[in-house]
Amino acid sequence: MSTRNFLNERRKKKRRRIVFFILMPLLLLISSGVFYGATLYNDFKKSMEVSYEAIEGREKSPIREEAVKIDKDNFSVLIMGVDDSDKRGFGDNSRTDALMLATVNQDDRSIKLLSIPRDSYVYIPEVGYETRINHAHAFGGPKATIETVENLFEVPIDYYVSVNFHVLMDVVDALGGIKVDVPYAFSEQDSKDRADAIQLEAGTQILNGEEALALARTRKLDNDIERGKRQQEIIKSVISRAASVGSISKYDDVFESVGSNMKTDLLFGEIKYLAEFGIKDSLSIESLTLSGEDYWGNGGAYYYKLDEFELENTKTALQNHLDHYYAKGE
Repeated sequence: MSTRNFLNERRKKKRRRIVFFILMPLLLLISSGVFYGATLYNDFKKSMEVSYEAIEGREKSPIREEAVKIDKDNFSVLIMGVDDSDKRGFGDNSRTDALMLATVNQDDRSIKLLSIPRDSYVYIPEVGYETRINHAHAFGGPKATIETVENLFEVPIDYYVSVNFHVLMDVVDALGGIKVDVPYAFSEQDSKDRADAIQLEAGTQILNGEEALALARTRKLDNDIERGKRQQEIIKSVISRAASVGSISKYDDVFESVGSNMKTDLLFGEIKYLAEFGIKDSLSIESLTLSGEDYWGNGGAYYYKLDEFELENTKTALQNHLDHYYAKGE
């Protein structure tokens, strides 16, 4: 390989690493170019400042002895995809339609990314009984969801990111579409809840924002576990598209969409650190899922009953990945 090709390949790898650590807080929806120009940098900074929203009374996870320092400690981020279409009328009490828990171990530069099925039957501390995990957000917003996930896995949630699904549509459209392998033909409602408005055939194709949203949402022909895998594939497709040179001119549209459709307690300096951290060396990323079975409760309501043995294994894996969740410091 020539020196020029080697340098180009190295730049591509760096872009992908920056992508992950900026996009993880943004559901992996932006790319590395944000720090390559003053205008883009300032636009991105403004977008993040608009998105910042701390949770009152929660300076740190109660599981931790002290707050993490993002430049020193292992940490976690809970990513919430919120379903708050105007027609559904959930407003501030929207339900989560997607949940991902990311744990980051800085010692071995590894990440575990866990998809949590939205119908998981779990205990909700906010209300004191068991129901679907996606209801936690409707009961008490991000705070109630964080507390539910902490209780389920017995690990601290150090940061959160909440995005509504409009950001997926806007970002995909701003990037000119994404290439995805659609696993099967299906029809699905659109973002305005119009039945069967989106119809896709099986196979690799370019999807616009509405189509990508439909693919991320649908589970008519499979289940939450498979949907979680599809969402991860969509994320990878967004990364691939965002990392291309041709999409850089779209960043201003991406930033505007993110700023108006996201809330997070990550400060801009913390997000910037994540990006710079991602440049240094290669990262190991492991995707996790939760096994379980269909369960019908009182009145015939459907739930996803998590397998207790696998749940315990997942708890242990996440705890070990965070070094049993004690911040190291110096």
